[in-house]
Amino acid sequence: MSVDLSRQDINILSILQSDASKTSTEVADIVGMSQSPCWRRINRIEQDGLVQKKVALLNRQALGMDLVVFATVNLTTSGRQNLVEFESSVRNFDEVVECYTMTGIWDYMLKIIVKDIRNYESFVRDRLLALPMIRELHSHIAVTEIKNTTELPLKTQL
Repeated sequence: MSVDLSRQDINILSILQSDASKTSTEVADIVGMSQSPCWRRINRIEQDGLVQKKVALLNRQALGMDLVVFATVNLTTSGRQNLVEFESSVRNFDEVVECYTMTGIWDYMLKIIVKDIRNYESFVRDRLLALPMIRELHSHIAVTEIKNTTELPLKTQL
């Protein structure tokens, strides 16, 4: 899906993705336009489906969720039934915050967030490896977070 966006639309999107709590008046002031046309542009942007949802981003460290693990997974076979069952199961694991199918040697990559290594071990043993279609699981524990953003690269890609 591709939508024709003006430079002002891109600026508005950039502002909204960095702080969705801004009012249309505040956004209008930043981009240098009056409130009503800015409000209409924001409405059109939302109606075009460019804004999926507005959420509060929580501070995982302040909440005591200190461990981020990237787990690579291979299934026993890549038959359709295994894929469907695995993906359905992963969607129900709250600890898995992202899941991607991969090209190359791994079938999937999961981003898992938990309190600590003990909680990770429990999650893997009791829930993840309880899935019979998993043949291989490799855990890659993040040590230092260098960059973590939800903002898309609008200025370089649009």
